[in-house]
Order: sequence, then C-alpha cells, then structure tokens
Amino acid sequence: MNTMVFDIETVPDVELGRRLYPLMELDDQDVAKAMFFRRLQESGTEFLQHYQHRIVAISIVLRTGQELKVLSLGERDSDEATLIDQFFKGIRKYIPELVSWNGGGFDLPVLHYRALLHGIQAPQYWEMGDENRSFRYNNYLNRFHWRHIDVMDALSGFQPRAKAGLDAIAVMLGFPGKMGLGGDKVWDCYLDGKIDEIRNYCETDVLNTYLVFLRFQHMRGLLDDMELESEMNLLRDLLSGAEEPHLQQFLAAWGEGGAGIAA
Repeated sequence: MNTMVFDIETVPDVELGRRLYPLMELDDQDVAKAMFFRRLQESGTEFLQHYQHRIVAISIVLRTGQELKVLSLGERDSDEATLIDQFFKGIRKYIPELVSWNGGGFDLPVLHYRALLHGIQAPQYWEMGDENRSFRYNNYLNRFHWRHIDVMDALSGFQPRAKAGLDAIAVMLGFPGKMGLGGDKVWDCYLDGKIDEIRNYCETDVLNTYLVFLRFQHMRGLLDDMELESEMNLLRDLLSGAEEPHLQQFLAAWGEGGAGIAA
C-alpha cells in the first residue's frame, strides 16, 4: 500500500473573526489578538477552535513502490483551497495509508471544515463502503481502523493522559525533533511574509512523523530489522541528494542523534 504522511500549518482565519464578533474596523493582527483573547476567556486556552484555523501549508512524505518524496503542496503563493484540493486529489490518486501525528485530533478536522468552506469534493476520503466494500471495514474516518494511522493516538492507547508531543518522541528516538519554528510562532512568521520558512518547518515536522512511524511499524512487526534499516537509508539518500538547506540541516541533525536502531 502507498503511504502518505502529512502535516498542516495554520493561522487564524481573521476574515471569519471579523464576521463572527464583529471586528470590521481592526487590522489582521488585532483581529487575531481579539480571537485569541475571546478563546482564552471561553476555555482557558488561546488555541482556536478547529474551524477558525486557516491552512497555509500542507507537507507530505509520499512512499509509493520504490519511490520516496518529501514536499509541500502547491506553491508559496497558493491559496488555501488549492492546498486542500491537492491533498484530497492525492488521496484519490494513490488511495494511500494516511499517517499523522495528532491528525485525528487536529489536522483532519481542520481539513474537513476548510474543505466544506471551499466546496472541495473528496469522495474517496469519505468512502465508508457504499461504493467500495473494502472501505466498510477499513476507512479513513473510523478511529480504530488502519487506513489513517494517527501515531500519537495509537501509541497513547487513545488515552488523553498518555499523549505526548512529536518533538519529545522524535528526540527520544534519536531523531531531530522540532527545527526552526514552533507551532506557536507560525502566525508571527506569516505576518512577516515568511511563508517559505513555514513550509520548510512543516516539511521537517512531517519527516519526524515519518521516522517515528517507521519505528512504530517495526514495533508492530510489519517491518523487520533489515526492512527498517532499508527504509531509513532510503530517506537518508533522499535527503543527501536534496539541495534545500532545511533538508540538509535535518539530515545533519539526524546524524547527531542517539545511537541504536533509531540512528
């Protein structure tokens, strides 16, 4: 089966914020501040509800046959609708095993709301067995099926108190972990027009997710020791041949990680 590991980066949907509250007279930065403050009052956290996030980057690691790619969808100036449409077209084309870290709790619900907003169709993703009977027993939507593997959920046994961040688990396994930005800095970076930095950060996140996923597959017995090492080496070769500085930095940081099966 093809595998598509994915991650998204988001910013506040300030246009929605203006209409919801209303805040028509404020600039983007002040609208976002108002949205964060209102959310803090409501819930004790500034983290906005899923539908109030606007997607500015989607990065994937795509493993098909003997090919491995890491990329960000669209171009630096692509609008949100284009990014989401390409994501779901990729699912339709490859019918992949989707892999994420907290994708069930964040990335996919955001994608649902934003696809709804833009009128994007994704019949393959929403298939539940009506057109393809195999999806009745293994689909992208059922939490306990394997067509979408939220590695964080699986490792925590779906127990909220056992969940851990990607950065911590990646570092534990000798992988680079977070590089450059942090999720809480994406909005400031976006305001500064640094969309390339956001896309690069998203790619390093999805690389960490892929590496943790490989270890998870090894733990499940779906990769033996030699197969795991082969997959790791395939990724090393991909990164070694990449010209992008952030990918070279990721490879260098990986080389500095811990010893053992992860290194």
